[in-house]
Amino acid sequence: MPRLLPVFPALFVLLWSTGFIGARYAMPHAEPFTFLALRFVLALVILVPLAVLARAPRPALRPALHAGFAGLLIHGLYLGGIFFAVRHGLSAGLAALIAGLQPLVTTLLASRFLGETIRLRHWLGLGLGLVGVGLVILPKLDLDPTLGWSTLAPAVLAMLAISVGTIWQKRFVGGLDLRVGTAIQYVGGLVPVTIGASLFETGRIDWTGEFVFALLWLTLVLSIGAIFLLLFLIREGAVSKVSSLMYLTPGVTAVMAFLLFGERLAPIQLLGMALAGIGVAAATHTRRPKTAPVFDSTA
Repeated sequence: MPRLLPVFPALFVLLWSTGFIGARYAMPHAEPFTFLALRFVLALVILVPLAVLARAPRPALRPALHAGFAGLLIHGLYLGGIFFAVRHGLSAGLAALIAGLQPLVTTLLASRFLGETIRLRHWLGLGLGLVGVGLVILPKLDLDPTLGWSTLAPAVLAMLAISVGTIWQKRFVGGLDLRVGTAIQYVGGLVPVTIGASLFETGRIDWTGEFVFALLWLTLVLSIGAIFLLLFLIREGAVSKVSSLMYLTPGVTAVMAFLLFGERLAPIQLLGMALAGIGVAAATHTRRPKTAPVFDSTA
């Protein structure tokens, strides 16, 4: 496991980026809240037997409640808010730009509530990363002047929810077994999406092969694989550094869309990817402690 640690951030970014591609396959066949509820239930069907068979320790009530609340924020409100806003007219580019504020907000919260030391290099890296994200999504940024707060507010709420949820996870849920904690998170995430599906949607699903593939991919690869990596990285490292990895996902997603759908990859997007990469490298860089020189006493 220690040998694989350096690979985990890159693997997380790669898996997380596939979520936007998977959503593109799934959304024509189901409404967003209905789809998310189905995805979370399927994740629970997999995770609960896995935890039971592995004889994972049963959580105490307080950590379980904290995990459920973190899941409500990270899964329910974040994904639900973004999907709802896009479905009701918010362009994917503007949604990505709003979500791109998450590393900055999370870093501010980590400094205030977790006592993390944020150095100047980290702030500069975050700023450069945000500029890079802006350049990546610029060709697809549709600023519709008719959009109101009823459309923008869910996306802003989603960005704030994942920021607070990340801090909550780090502060209160670090000691739980990952399988148990993730399962409890999806119970919490089910609450807002189930309410949303009941209030705003018909529940109709078009069970095509494309939809089933997208559902399985997003459940196994995103809801289990990528989330396991995210929670592990949050537990083992500084939240401010983990959140900066999100700056890499728009660029990786753009490359995937180019390869899979033939979408144009403009030079300005390539520049944005490079700037985002440099920014993340600066934000996540950790200085190695200097070792004292060793003197040969026999000389």
